[in-house]
Amino acid sequence: QVQLVESGGGSVQAGGSLRLSCVASGYTPRRTCMGWFRQAPGKEREGVAGIDSDGSTSYADSVKGRFTISKDNAQNTLYLQMNSLKPEDSGMYYCAASAGAYWWGRLVPRNVDYWGQGTQVTVSS
Repeated sequence: QVQLVESGGGSVQAGGSLRLSCVASGYTPRRTCMGWFRQAPGKEREGVAGIDSDGSTSYADSVKGRFTISKDNAQNTLYLQMNSLKPEDSGMYYCAASAGAYWWGRLVPRNVDYWGQGTQVTVSS
């Protein structure tokens, strides 16, 4: 049974930083692709950052240069370092995993096979 458990969310002021973590069990991150999605109230869930099995990364335009996705295969852990946070970054952040090796540039909810429960990020101005 695959489980994804996020942590690291919280409340920060604009310009601050947070680091999200996602521990995977029953799953092998080094062979598959993982990512982070977020959802703000009243909005659709959107892909924020993805990492393929070979370590290739992709980012939404809105977070490029500010967010960094990484994974520790030995620890089965996915990370999202978020710097220079803006109020529009607020929302529920979800760890996501696919049974495939690559996102193929399509970091969208329908390509996700497993979801974490989410962790809240709130950025105040």
